[in-house]
Amino acid sequence: MDFRPACKTTAMGIMPHTDIDRALELAFELDIPFWPQLPNVSFYEDMYVQASQHFPGIMVDEANKKLLFDTNRFMEELPRYSEIILSLDAFKLSERYSVVYHRFLSRELSSYPAVRGQLIGPVSFGFRLTDENNRPVIYNEDVRTLLYDFVQRKINAQHRELVAKNPNAFVWLDEPGLGWVFSGLSGYDDLRAKADYRSFMEGLEGPGALHLCANVNLPYLLGMGTKILSFDAYQLELMPKGYARAVADYVKSGGIIAWGIVPTASVVLDQETPENLASRLSDYWEVVSRESGVETAQIAERALIAPARCCLKNIGQVGACEEKLAGVTSNISMSAEEAVVEKAFGYLRTVSQILKDKYRL
Repeated sequence: MDFRPACKTTAMGIMPHTDIDRALELAFELDIPFWPQLPNVSFYEDMYVQASQHFPGIMVDEANKKLLFDTNRFMEELPRYSEIILSLDAFKLSERYSVVYHRFLSRELSSYPAVRGQLIGPVSFGFRLTDENNRPVIYNEDVRTLLYDFVQRKINAQHRELVAKNPNAFVWLDEPGLGWVFSGLSGYDDLRAKADYRSFMEGLEGPGALHLCANVNLPYLLGMGTKILSFDAYQLELMPKGYARAVADYVKSGGIIAWGIVPTASVVLDQETPENLASRLSDYWEVVSRESGVETAQIAERALIAPARCCLKNIGQVGACEEKLAGVTSNISMSAEEAVVEKAFGYLRTVSQILKDKYRL
């Protein structure tokens, strides 16, 4: 990749829109456009479903909006899967599994500084998908091993398609499940996840990129072997001094951080202004600079600016964001929900410009 991050804008993949053209229009208003994931258009536009095509043992129950997995079926389908992996095309995201992605690919993409794709990561997929005993498949070593390889092939296939349209394409992995590996109740802990992930990242053809919109242990995420990290920076409120050295080392090594600073919950967003949000992010960078000696301008140079996280009304659906809209009732109309996202995107562009001006980018 050969582009300057320099406080350019991008955003989360999941959006509440039902109008594909409108969602794409919004995505292309940002510096680094992305293809939106629109689960309210179709169950097949859900990020978990999109990743499932050709994985052995999985069945898509479209009527009940569920992904089903059966261990016996997994074993029975392994021979067929061993034949599928011989075809690179088998791991492409088909039009059945995302009309939106193919609409995005049909656009002119070469004029943008970069373009971005996404796919659910293996940890989140493995925690969310459960077997016939309601046990997360990530606890099954045979399934987990194949899952990491499967997602790696999916990411590489998507990267090849995107990089053919723009040489600075990258694909990030959505990984809310990395917030669960620290639970004492999890049978798959943070040490095992980090070891598996670093090996997984080494097999990616493009730059390893990771997105997490849950509460974060930032030094842990920065040590996952990624070249690009996107996270919810808004929820930090203050930059812990203990995080400063990890951020500084990552920036100095050439890493890119997408700082999710614009909230997407309506009540929270209404309490903020672009100026306040830009100031908050600058304060984070000042802490990093004081504690590490890295100039704030260097941090800004290696920064992307993004919303804090996605937000969808239908929290119970597979793949829906795991944060309810604060202060918004469950019967909110989709138009109102879309308006929150669009307002956040407007703030995002203004925050970016404030920071570009401040740091002369």
